Amino acid sequence: MTEPTSTEQTSADGKGAAPVSGGIGTLKTVALDVPDLAVEATFWTALTGGAVDKDSDDWDWVTVVTPDQWRIAFQLAPDHIAPQWPGQEHPQQAHLDLYVPDLAAGSARAVELGARVLRESEQWITLADPAGHPFDLCLKEGSEGVAVMGTTFDCADASALAQFWSGVLGQPVTYDADGVAMLGGDRPVLFQSVEEYNPPRWPDPAYPQQVHLDIRVPDLDAGEAAALALGAARLPGQGDGFRVFADPAGHPFCLVL
Repeated sequence: MTEPTSTEQTSADGKGAAPVSGGIGTLKTVALDVPDLAVEATFWTALTGGAVDKDSDDWDWVTVVTPDQWRIAFQLAPDHIAPQWPGQEHPQQAHLDLYVPDLAAGSARAVELGARVLRESEQWITLADPAGHPFDLCLKEGSEGVAVMGTTFDCADASALAQFWSGVLGQPVTYDADGVAMLGGDRPVLFQSVEEYNPPRWPDPAYPQQVHLDIRVPDLDAGEAAALALGAARLPGQGDGFRVFADPAGHPFCLVL
């Protein structure tokens, strides 16, 4: 997994990132499909030091709120097909990046909680959680425990997808080089170009989603019109407070009230 070494603002083109105003909404939740809510919630609560949000606890959905106020949710998918990273037959599609002050200690703790190591390097270690979702522990000396750095999405063209999500979230592209792009703000979202990228085709069970974002908007009708204008596609599925879309790389996301 390739990523910037820091979330500090970095010039996207050597001239500085152009400011972005507006946006459709704000990032509310990063949601992972899982076969067992209790197992995943227990793992991520212990790993991050977070707590379950009781207000959002449902029969098919649990949200963990981390100490740095990221909302990581788990959506029940009884027939979940686990990703097999790094291949593209059953791809990860996206992963969480976490800061730790000590890689060896952080990795040992994650394994103790139920993770398994996939790949090690000097600056980060890639592991899989109990449901098989890959995540990275990234070295950041001085970090106070485990902290969420951001969410990284696989795609065919990181630059293009970053521009789309910049329009959705109203955040500037602060890094764009070597197949990796990043949006700034207090909830960084990153994108990495992947060869032979295999997108989800939700709701087709043969090509399931692994991760999706919930974007909070003030008005669903206005949010839908703006998302479609940016290049999103409408997908089946909606309720009184949400509608489902796909970004240009095929990643499902929800606009929610």
